[in-house]
Amino acid sequence: MTLKIVFAAAMAVVTADSAFSQSQSESAQTYTPADFDQFAPRTALDMVVRVPGFRLENVDNNNRGLGQASGNVLINGQRLSGKSNSPRDALGRIPATNVERIELLDGATLDIPGLSGQVVNVVAKSSGISGAWTYRARWREDLPPAYDWIEGSLSGENGALSWTLGIENETFRGGASGQERVLDGQRALTETRNESVNFIGALTSLSGSLEWTPANGDIANLNADLNQYDAFERETSVRMPIDGVDRRRLFRFAEDEWNTEVGGDYERGVGPGRLKAIGLYRFEHSPFTNTLFEGAVDGSSSLNAGFEQTIDESESILRTEYGWSPKDGTDWQVALEGAFNTLEAETRSQFLDDGTPVDLSELPFDRTRVEERRMEGSATWSKTLTERLSVQASLGAEYSELSSGDLLREFTRPKGFLSATWAQDEDTTWTARIEREVGQLNFFDFVSSANINIETEDRGNPDIVPQQSWLGEIEYERDLGDFGAATVRAYGSLIEDVVDRIPIGETGEGPGNLDSATQYGIDIDTTFELGPLGLDGMRWDVQLELRQSSIDDPLTGESRRINEDLVLGLFTEFRHDIPNTDWAWGIALERFDRAPVFRLDQRQYFEARPGFGFGFIEHKDVYGLTATVFLANLFDQDDQFTREVFTPRRTGDLLFVEDRTRNFGPILTFRLKGSF
Repeated sequence: MTLKIVFAAAMAVVTADSAFSQSQSESAQTYTPADFDQFAPRTALDMVVRVPGFRLENVDNNNRGLGQASGNVLINGQRLSGKSNSPRDALGRIPATNVERIELLDGATLDIPGLSGQVVNVVAKSSGISGAWTYRARWREDLPPAYDWIEGSLSGENGALSWTLGIENETFRGGASGQERVLDGQRALTETRNESVNFIGALTSLSGSLEWTPANGDIANLNADLNQYDAFERETSVRMPIDGVDRRRLFRFAEDEWNTEVGGDYERGVGPGRLKAIGLYRFEHSPFTNTLFEGAVDGSSSLNAGFEQTIDESESILRTEYGWSPKDGTDWQVALEGAFNTLEAETRSQFLDDGTPVDLSELPFDRTRVEERRMEGSATWSKTLTERLSVQASLGAEYSELSSGDLLREFTRPKGFLSATWAQDEDTTWTARIEREVGQLNFFDFVSSANINIETEDRGNPDIVPQQSWLGEIEYERDLGDFGAATVRAYGSLIEDVVDRIPIGETGEGPGNLDSATQYGIDIDTTFELGPLGLDGMRWDVQLELRQSSIDDPLTGESRRINEDLVLGLFTEFRHDIPNTDWAWGIALERFDRAPVFRLDQRQYFEARPGFGFGFIEHKDVYGLTATVFLANLFDQDDQFTREVFTPRRTGDLLFVEDRTRNFGPILTFRLKGSF
């Protein structure tokens, strides 16, 4: 068993004491542990996901740097500024017995720059030794069972020093099979393929955190993170042409990744405010290999291909923040951050159609190195104008120097935001926000790569520039009392220099900039408590997002959606905690529709129909533990994929079509959770 070692302390943010003043705590909507008793929670995560009308945001840790606060979770008034420590991970390490209360707040009312909309603050204290653990076993068709999926945490304190240790070993099993049809340019059937794919992976971890909070008000955190991830994918295909000889095909993918993160922060009072310094270093080593073998059953022809790439990424960050409150209701923060980031790729490939086995070991590496030196500064002002109205404004700029080979490029971009929150009454809150956002270039866009399974190649493009956006949103929050809560958010973006696919050279393609794009949508989160209707213990949660986008295609000039952009996202769950018993059951459905992927010579569609459903039965007291059985893929979802290939471009003639449907069968999971 490979261990992924994680010392994942939640790195504190500036002005933790002032962020949750007495007045703010009093105005917050507060939930106590008793409010979640019906769910028998074992961790803080089990509580937060049951806060009515609240959706836990997934933080994108792929962005380089720390920047201002993101996500919508605070722990003891502090943001999670570590990059490997996701909100779900951090909350999952806090035993439910340590949670004192959960506060639902409006981000714009806090003096933590970047937060807006609904934010939960988990107030938790540890005393003595406590912990939580989860064990899972999973069974799937035509795949080995997973019996070694386990995670756990242990927490304690000694005076001003608190600590958390954790361990996790997560195993992945994936697989599907079905038939693919190949059509020619006139959409006549030319070949039938029977295909099967399976995926096996493992992610293992050991985690821990240290926090020092002496009586003088200083706060110090230390964290380190070491991860190991292994994955293997195998796809087999029997190809039966209408005219010709049958062929056998085998594609394999293997990855053996490890990454590490080390960071810390120290905060103390200086002058009229508080000063905080943060340091972080992250490194990732990701070698992977693709191999392809195909041959006619009569031995008349064969094809062998291999593609191997090793990616090394590093990130070094230093950040300082200083915040102060010159008078009641007003807060200021200034911040300065510097970072040095690198990506180095070593690539070698071989493609042979004469029957010679592929051997990549003797081939020279093609090396690409990208470096970035980045600096940003910002000043943020927060003000409580009236008892019902609060505003927050931030103004900053970002400087980036990128180099790759002999190329050296510089960018300076202004950015900032203005947000306001108005409490219409005790049950209704409105939040509005407008922001100038500066995107980051994906270093992989500088590196050429290939997908030998579908025979496509992407050329690196060192000439792209970061995209920029004007973002606007308005959010409506309504407390429905005993009936639950609802949040509705409408948003829109005007994007400049959007990164899409463009022609490179006479026949190549890769990432590049298009002039502009638009994106807008609506996001709804609702919780309906059905008890007031006489249906005691019943609850219905709905999360729905609808999005539209528009971009001018670089080939046709016609308007289309942004590549692979979200079209519809839906998650809905009905849960019944049977009164006066320890039993619960429920059923859920999730579905995500995305826009097609447009390459210059092809169009790809992926659909999952009718959606992924699961049901569960739970007992909350099996010798003091919570036992749950899940049966997933209740509606027999199929994964459908269509690829249309044109020559020489999409504006030319249709060359062929691949149309496949794969089914992955039922999934049975047993979960056992406990805490102490």
